[in-house]
Amino acid sequence: MYNRISNILNEMSPITLEEMRNIRLMDRIDSKFVAPVSVLPLLLEKATPFFKVQVNNGVSLAPYSTQYLDTPHLDMFVVHQNGKLNRQKLRIRSYVEVGQSFLEVKNKNNKGRTKKIRVPISQTHIQSVEDLNDDRLFLAENSDFEVNTLIPSLSNEFNRITLVNNRKTERITIDVNLSFYHAFSNKEVSMENLMILELKQDGWQHSDFRDILMDLRIKQMAFSKYCMGTVLTNPDVKYNRFKRRWTLINKLIQ
Repeated sequence: MYNRISNILNEMSPITLEEMRNIRLMDRIDSKFVAPVSVLPLLLEKATPFFKVQVNNGVSLAPYSTQYLDTPHLDMFVVHQNGKLNRQKLRIRSYVEVGQSFLEVKNKNNKGRTKKIRVPISQTHIQSVEDLNDDRLFLAENSDFEVNTLIPSLSNEFNRITLVNNRKTERITIDVNLSFYHAFSNKEVSMENLMILELKQDGWQHSDFRDILMDLRIKQMAFSKYCMGTVLTNPDVKYNRFKRRWTLINKLIQ
């Protein structure tokens, strides 16, 4: 299947990482969708006339890794589990192919809008928040949490396809080959049959990608990699809010 995916991506019009810098949409509205990865070739074929694919060093299926920070009581996870709409995630996001890492603060408000700020750092993973050195000041200025209480919690790895429509009004990420590792439990879980799609727009407007998803009967579904990865790898957490969603996901991938 991945040979077919590679062939389709090679046939799509490319867009460089440098060209994509003007379409970052750091302050945006996100819509997420979940589907079995077996649908991906057909989805890409339908997207080819309307979208360009990001290519860097000849790579369009790019490896990513993430390390999330949280408190010992998993306060950031608990806020999400309790259904609070204003929430925050702290993470190190690494773009493996280009050798770049960023310390990021990602805020989502009760209007459904996501705003992300970040600074470049040299580390891909840390053992403790002290390893961030002077970058702790960035967290102190932008985090809702006391910096000294933060510790590494969940890590994940995945491959990402990034698309932008020809009108450059929306950006799409498609994540596959997800795996999670939790620092508290030392448990690792893979979700190879699942793909996570995210539509990023600067405000509500007509979406070429949403039309394709409707045609394929792929429905919108909230999915937080941090929360779902935590549920799957940490048996000690309360996860009532995510039980029904996990049941639906299992049906999709089976």
